[in-house]
Parts: sequence; C-alpha cells; structure tokens
Amino acid sequence: MALYEPVIGLEVHAQLKTRSKIFCGCSTRFGAPPNTQVCPVCLGLPGVLPVTNERAVRFAVMTGLAVGARINLRSVFARKNYFYPDLPKGYQISQYDRPLCEGGAVEIHVDDAHKRIGLVRIHLEEDAGKSLHPEGKEGVETTRVDLNRAGVPLIEIVSEPDLRSGAEAYHYLTKLKQILVYLDVCDGNMEEGSLRCDANVSVRRAGAKEFGTKTEIKNLNSFRYVEKAIQFEIARQVGVVESGGRITQETLLWDSARGVAETMRSKEEAHDYRYFPEPDLLPLDLEPAWIESVRAELPELPDALRERLVAAHGIPEYDAEVLTETRSLAAYYEEAVAASGQPKLASNWIMTEVNAVRNKTGQPIETFPIRADRLGAMIGMIASGAISGKIAKQLFERMLTDEAPPAELVRRHGLAPIESEAELVALAREVIAANPGPAAEFRAGKEKTFAFLVGQAMKQSRGRAHPEKLQAALRSALGGEG
Repeated sequence: MALYEPVIGLEVHAQLKTRSKIFCGCSTRFGAPPNTQVCPVCLGLPGVLPVTNERAVRFAVMTGLAVGARINLRSVFARKNYFYPDLPKGYQISQYDRPLCEGGAVEIHVDDAHKRIGLVRIHLEEDAGKSLHPEGKEGVETTRVDLNRAGVPLIEIVSEPDLRSGAEAYHYLTKLKQILVYLDVCDGNMEEGSLRCDANVSVRRAGAKEFGTKTEIKNLNSFRYVEKAIQFEIARQVGVVESGGRITQETLLWDSARGVAETMRSKEEAHDYRYFPEPDLLPLDLEPAWIESVRAELPELPDALRERLVAAHGIPEYDAEVLTETRSLAAYYEEAVAASGQPKLASNWIMTEVNAVRNKTGQPIETFPIRADRLGAMIGMIASGAISGKIAKQLFERMLTDEAPPAELVRRHGLAPIESEAELVALAREVIAANPGPAAEFRAGKEKTFAFLVGQAMKQSRGRAHPEKLQAALRSALGGEG
C-alpha cells in the first residue's frame, strides 16, 4: 500500500436552516406527509417564476466567511439538466461556473498533526425530491415519489483533493459539521438528510504528480460510512492496478450492510448536464457592505473558542477540544466555572460524569437535568472540602432526578462528611473487630494491610469519612502512630 498514494476530495451537501425553500414559500419542515409541501415553483411548471430566498444566501455567505473563502460579488444560477424520477422538471437550479464562494480551507487535527484542507467552492442549489422504495423504511408497497424536499436550500461544499485517507475524511467532515452547527446554518442531522457526502477517490504511484482515474461514491450519510467506503475503494483500486487492470471512471453506491461499494452508473462529466444560465433568475449581486454586515454577525467559531478556553481557564488543549464539541457544551462549561471558580475540576466533571450520562441517554446538554450552576455549586463544595469526591458522585446521581440545591440534598440524605473524632474512632474499632486477620498482620508489621482496612472503613461509611482523619483514627485504634 505504501507504493500508492490515495487522493480524495469530498463534495458535501448541507441543508440550510431556512423555514422556506430556496425559490418559493413552501415549508422545509421534515417529516410532513408526502407531497404536502409542494407548489408549482417546486415542480417548475410553465409560467412560474422562482424568487431567491435571501436568508439562504446569507447562510451561504456566513459559511464562506467562516472558512476564509472569497465571496464573489456576482454569482449566477444555472440549470443543471438531468432526468430523475424525483426531479420532475428535468433540471436542478444550481450554480456552475460563477459560484457564490471560492477558496478557503478547513483545518483538521489528525494523529497529533494539523492539516489544512483547501476548498474549491461553496455554491447554492436546490435539493431534488425523494424516491420511496418497497425495500426502504417508509413502508410503501410500490415505488413512490415524495417531492417535499424538492427546492429545499442546499450549499455544496467542494474540497480540493487534499485528503489522503478515510480517517482524514472523517475528521474533515466532523470539523465541517461543527462549523456549520456553530454558525447555526445547518442542523447537521444526517439521519434526516441534512448533511450528505459524495467522495471522489483515486490512487496514484507514490511520488507521481498525475492523478489516477477517480471514482465517485454517492450519497454517504454517515461519517463512519464515508471512512469505511473510502478505505474499501482505495484497497479495491490498488488491487485492480496491481493486477494489471485499469480503473474505470464511474459512480458507486456504498452498501453498508455488506461493506462494499458497487457500480451505480458511469460517471457523468459537466457537459453531460448541459449547464446554461437560469433564465428566470437574475445574477446574484451582493453589496460589499452587506457582506461585511454578515461578517459582523459571525459567532465565535470552534478554533477561536478552544484557544480562548485554554488561555482564560488554563485547561489542557484536549479538554478544550472536548468542551467545544458544541457551542452549548462550551457555554455549560463556562457557567459551571463561573459558579464554582474551579476550571479544571469543572472540566473533569463534564468530560467524565456529565458526558457519561449524555452518551448513555443520548441527551443533548441543552436538556441535561443538572443545570450548569447546580453542577458548579457541587464542584465548589468539593473544592472547599464540604464533601469528598466519592460523596460527590452519590450527590451527582441524586441531582439527576432531584432539582433541589446540592447543599440541601446533602443535608436531606445524610451525605455530610464524618469528621467527628468520636465517630471516626468508633468506626475504626468496628472495622478492626470485623477484620481481625488484616489487623493482626498490620500490627505484626505488614504495612500493606493498612490500605485494606482504610478501604473497608470508607466502604462502611459510604464514602463519608474524612480520609485523613479516618487514617489517624485507624492507626490510633490499631495501636500504631496516629
């Protein structure tokens, strides 16, 4: 494999979060009954005229600015002609030779190295409809067409062929999705088709400048499928070349159940689509001042937020990477820090206990039952010594189902630490009496058994015993130093 270098470029289709479609007022709501969100404009019936959705243009420009692309002051819509059952008007309104955005890049982090993945372009286009087949999950008996999605606004983000492995493609897509969700221009929901990817894959001899013949794997709707499909296709192409064969330019479909990519059709070239300027839409002319107004509204993006968290709170890069997974999670962290004054402790609790519950339940941080200020209050109690870390875990479990302040839950459930010398001495004597063997071994000089006795005492106190005072009480009761 080292004799060959994979060359990969991705085309990502992202659905923009507009309430109406790109060229008409039909709703973009997901899950409506089939063909209930369709009008003559969606269908391209004679005599109707499309009108561009200003919000879709704004969202596309926001994306371009976020990745450092050049925003063209004039872009042009074109008709991309092809026939599909779910495209009844026979063409798709897209952009071709004069797209809205060009250039830019996405920075990824793979194997402790940073890499810049260049972008060719970002352009606006409309989605097609959807064919429902008997073997699909919609439960239809014959193939049918749902045109609710026809006209839904998309941006197509085309990368340079800078990716060299399935893993790099996975990280690129993860970062791109994160940027889109931070911008709030796309919900990133791949199950509902809001984010889809086509992968162009070729291999060439290591060191060669010329690209090999590429194939395209269409409509991948899972980042892991993208990674696996690319790995499969790289291995397949190397096998073909090694056996003296030639790669055929074609479009493939990924069968996730079987783990193989299979031929869908021969690959179209641009001339196959007979592009021509859309006659019913004027060129899209943007004012520089308007573009700057969009730039001024850009939110803090993931890389900048990560760097700020490291600088402001002194947490490791890794922690900041985890905490900036979403804007909401980062906001939750900062609120917990404000309530506790403990940046690293707050980071630890969110990355372990909070995320463990979220991973198990699939719960977003927005609806997590423990508000950030309550988590911060609990962390403050740990930092002040009011409760131990072990007690805090019990308290955390109770806080998941009880909205009372953590201090009240500690009082109500008897979780306050045992610091009374008399209680600790009584506890130590009880543990020694229940474990005469280890106690005798310690008295005979086997120091290791002391840890066992401490563990038994902590267990019996349900973690409430003050660790240092308990050890002193145990040593005293055992007749050692204390």
